Amino acid sequence: MKKELDRKVEDVDLRGGMSLDELVQELEAGGGFTGKKVGVAVDILGEMVGDDDSVNFLSFPACIVATGCRGVIRDLVKEELVDVIVTTCGTLDHDLARSWSDYYHGDFNLDDVELHQEKINRIGNVLAPNESYGLILEEKMQPILNELYEEKQEFTARELAWEFGKRLGEDSILYWAQKNEIPVFVPGLMDGAFGSQLWLFWQEHRDFRVNPIQDEEELSEIVFNAEKSGGLIVGGGISKHHALWWNSFKDGLDYAVYITTAQEYDGSLSGAKPREAVSWGKIKEKASKVTVEGDATVLLPLIVGALIERL
Repeated sequence: MKKELDRKVEDVDLRGGMSLDELVQELEAGGGFTGKKVGVAVDILGEMVGDDDSVNFLSFPACIVATGCRGVIRDLVKEELVDVIVTTCGTLDHDLARSWSDYYHGDFNLDDVELHQEKINRIGNVLAPNESYGLILEEKMQPILNELYEEKQEFTARELAWEFGKRLGEDSILYWAQKNEIPVFVPGLMDGAFGSQLWLFWQEHRDFRVNPIQDEEELSEIVFNAEKSGGLIVGGGISKHHALWWNSFKDGLDYAVYITTAQEYDGSLSGAKPREAVSWGKIKEKASKVTVEGDATVLLPLIVGALIERL
């Protein structure tokens, strides 16, 4: 064990005017708990982004797009720090809705019966009134779908994400995804308001089609042509699994940073640590990897901010 005693724990030195990267380096030098993991995550991501042979995946759930963390994800895409996005339908919902309307500050302890009666939806401590969510999506999406339908009748989810991105402003994740030609894959496309609007459009356009198999074909080509790959995996669920699953076909990710609040004791994919993914071949045995436990709305701005400064 003496070989482990090669680096002493340093006290964190907080100074006025510190950059995010300097703070993260102090946390890592502190050697303790999640603080150190934040520093390790930035180190791995810096190595991953700097590796020209690595195709880098970003997966995340929709809920954080309802918060200001949307801006952090947008900047990752805008600065081309990732090459592929895998996410959920709700990401499309929130990115579109917040491009066209506003969400509001709320509280976890608000009266949900009263909110329902006032037609206000609660996402944790964020409030999305019906007119800022379902109603605005129907009002804006249906004319765009009609416009797209005039061009052709079959689309992939990736094509739809880019087409809608073309019609949004620079505050949008989807805008920068299409601008920088970063594919957005949504394996659970029908599980949200965006999917419901597709279904609604289909009621009067029965030859309208979304082709999920073609999405998977595009994703397979990206994976099979990648010499190496990395992943910033935020949260869990279908986004996390889809990114990991496809990378198992190329012997796994070479770099992996997880940010999660989920626990592994229940056997869930969301709580599974990178070491479990190694057993499936989703992450390589000798990959650079770390799990940072905590709320992504705190950790992601800190990690990405430090990464951008360092690069």
